[in-house]
Amino acid sequence: MSGNVCSSNSVIQARRTVEQLRVEASMERINISITAAQLIQYCQEHSRSDPLLTGIAASSNPFKDKKTCVLL
Repeated sequence: MSGNVCSSNSVIQARRTVEQLRVEASMERINISITAAQLIQYCQEHSRSDPLLTGIAASSNPFKDKKTCVLL
């Protein structure tokens, strides 16, 4: 009986794997050269609003310490 359960589980798992492979095979592929060019263009267009490049104003930074730390 347990052999039957194992084989049915492996059949179910194989069907899931086949279905996943079908989904992945049907996805549209884009050449990396095109994708890289699009990524560079996006980064250049949005560089002015990127806080990692422009920084955050001290007045609007929610993580800035409110008080200074004084050690005795």
